[in-house]
Amino acid sequence: MVDIWPFYGTRPYNQDAKTLIAPSTDHLSIENIEIFRKLTIVEKPENSNTEISLEDAIKLNELNKGKTVGDEVLQPLPSFDFGRIAAQTAKQVISFNVREAERERQFNDFIDKKDTILSGIVKRLEFGSVIVDLGRTEAIIQKNELIPRENIKAGDRVKAYCYDVRREPRGQQIFLSRAHPKFMEKLFVQEVPEIYDGLIEIKSSSRDPGSRAKICVKAVDTSLDPVGACVGMRGSRVQAVVNELQGEKIDIVNWSEDAAILVSNALSPAEVQRVNVDAERKKLDVILTEENLSKAIGRRGQNVRLATKLLNYEINIMTDAEDSERRQLEFKEKTDNFVKNLELDETLGQLLVAEGFSTIDDIKDSLPENLTKIEGIEEETAIALIDRAKEFHQKDQEDISERIKELGLRDALINLKGLTPGMLVTLGEQKILTLEDFADLASDELTGGYDVVKGERVKIQGYLEDFALSKEEADELIMSARNIIYKD
Repeated sequence: MVDIWPFYGTRPYNQDAKTLIAPSTDHLSIENIEIFRKLTIVEKPENSNTEISLEDAIKLNELNKGKTVGDEVLQPLPSFDFGRIAAQTAKQVISFNVREAERERQFNDFIDKKDTILSGIVKRLEFGSVIVDLGRTEAIIQKNELIPRENIKAGDRVKAYCYDVRREPRGQQIFLSRAHPKFMEKLFVQEVPEIYDGLIEIKSSSRDPGSRAKICVKAVDTSLDPVGACVGMRGSRVQAVVNELQGEKIDIVNWSEDAAILVSNALSPAEVQRVNVDAERKKLDVILTEENLSKAIGRRGQNVRLATKLLNYEINIMTDAEDSERRQLEFKEKTDNFVKNLELDETLGQLLVAEGFSTIDDIKDSLPENLTKIEGIEEETAIALIDRAKEFHQKDQEDISERIKELGLRDALINLKGLTPGMLVTLGEQKILTLEDFADLASDELTGGYDVVKGERVKIQGYLEDFALSKEEADELIMSARNIIYKD
């Protein structure tokens, strides 16, 4: 089979047989097709189909006198009579290669422009998406990457964030967005010289496109006010960004290493009373007054939702009364656990909880001298408590193993690294019995979260929420299961 390669462009498919068919005009016909073989000049040719000596190259054409070793020359080949089908095939292949070469050139030209703002003219609208003329090529803003209710017409000049440049067999290769949080960040880089110069750093951002956004900034130079610099004189800088985002309200948040201070800033204008930080589980319990509750949550949960994305923490909003009730309930549950399973009186159970012992495992893993520090507990009592905790733990593990067998969990899921026996029982009770069932889950289904239903913020219980599983740990477990399945 002879590969067809256009004289004016792209690389041949077959590197060994560098035969090319070159049309002498743009119109491809049987009469105007010439056939050449592309040869490389070498000192001692070994393959006559791909190599030629300099002496033979000069004999081939006097114009090759200026050539040196390593250069390429064209050797004419005898023409033959092409049929209509062969000529049409040649035309199609040449056209295809030219299009592919053009797409490759576009990709190479714009791959370095990823993660930047590009500007162009709206060429046309296709099924809700916008095709933008960038001059040398076209890009696409898909429907879901547009600002809601934004009125864009053909001929308008638009700015957009280039979030991806990839090779596609057909259609557009350059993907733009006006709804991406990075679009807002790049606009601030353009409008605020301190950010451009590296004096102020953008830590994170979150957007509800067309409605509201939050951006968190930190001053590298401590003499600067990062919020004031981003706002500008009489709000000129932030207003320029707001205008480009079609009136989107922007909250500029001052960064802090202290998660409690940071969440207080992020939930503005609500006034926070106190914050309980669980760094391990990446959870924040924000306590405030009844008057500030609606401000913190925002319309349809918007304010707390944006703050959650901004901080990458799960934020629980509650009043002082709700926090007090929750604490009392937790205290009672922990006390009842000690009283029931370790056969203690209620006073001793309450004393242990008050001293920071939350689970029976905490007592099991404790040393006698740690327990004797508690007023009213002698060394003999401490040793007895630890022994009872170890006995309960052993019996509990045996019961759990038996329960796993009863539920019918498969070995592949049981052997998944990171899942404890208690987690396995919980999953089995939810009819998640196989590795495939587990791999189909999302991390939120394991850790829980919040959703807005009819304007109300509703708590969604996760399957493994009681096991203090973080979202990152849940993602890792799910990906491990998927890797095993796909590998098999």
